[in-house]
Amino acid sequence: MQLDLILPDKRKAPRTGGQLLKWIGNKQRFASEITANFPKKFGTYFEPFVGSGAVLASVAPTRGIAADTFAPLVGIWTQLKTNPEGLKEWYSARYSRMMAADTPKEGYELIKADYNAGPNAADLLFLCRSCYGGVVRFRKRDGYMSTPCGIHTPISPDSFSHRVDAWAKKVAGTEFFHADYKETIARAERGDLVYCDPPYTHSQAILYGAQEFDLEELFEEISKAKRRGVFVAVSIDGTKKSGDMQCALPIPTDLFEKEAFIDCGRSMLKRFQMEGETLESECVSDRLLLTY
Repeated sequence: MQLDLILPDKRKAPRTGGQLLKWIGNKQRFASEITANFPKKFGTYFEPFVGSGAVLASVAPTRGIAADTFAPLVGIWTQLKTNPEGLKEWYSARYSRMMAADTPKEGYELIKADYNAGPNAADLLFLCRSCYGGVVRFRKRDGYMSTPCGIHTPISPDSFSHRVDAWAKKVAGTEFFHADYKETIARAERGDLVYCDPPYTHSQAILYGAQEFDLEELFEEISKAKRRGVFVAVSIDGTKKSGDMQCALPIPTDLFEKEAFIDCGRSMLKRFQMEGETLESECVSDRLLLTY
């Protein structure tokens, strides 16, 4: 199979114009550091846990498949791909509703109530951009979105529109699916690249739609993919407490060929939980595990 060269020179790559979604674990600031570890040539690019799409946008694949089990999130990406003008309208309508209320906080709570009454992509889009710290948090027993309103005014519809235009170009070659990660990884063939950014076991149990997740099962699927000749890269818990604590994980000894640590700065989740307290001791780094 002939492989495509799909990682451009990062100095010449078109910028995404800022993050499209605010999302805990967003890799926007260090996506280029992650992708620098990817193979220079590969076939189809896969992301089974698309999340904020930061790494996807950095790759901007000519052939990509991205998925997630969280249906409202997939709905946002599908709308971006198929109807970017409609995505702009979703945001603009909710921005206007928020600003027309007696206070922005009251407007935000109305939108949040609509989402919780019937989870949907349009409300989630605005909530993730306007909630406190971008920490889209869900109650485990029923998926209730509980994050309060942020302290800053959300970006204007005009600014968001420019971001949509930039991101639509980045995902032009990608198809989006509402699918389990096992199903998505199973589609990858020899020479393809799978990048996994799953929920982190040490910090994100209240996130990602309160979905259940078993890290050992993920490693088993990665092992199967490796045996098929698929390249797999995984971002996962690394160190906490500014490097003083390395997160213990059930990583098979013979599965990965290389491990790197990516400096992520101060913990966004801790910033939310500690409500502005000093975070000098809460710097974290991610492991980047590579099967090649």
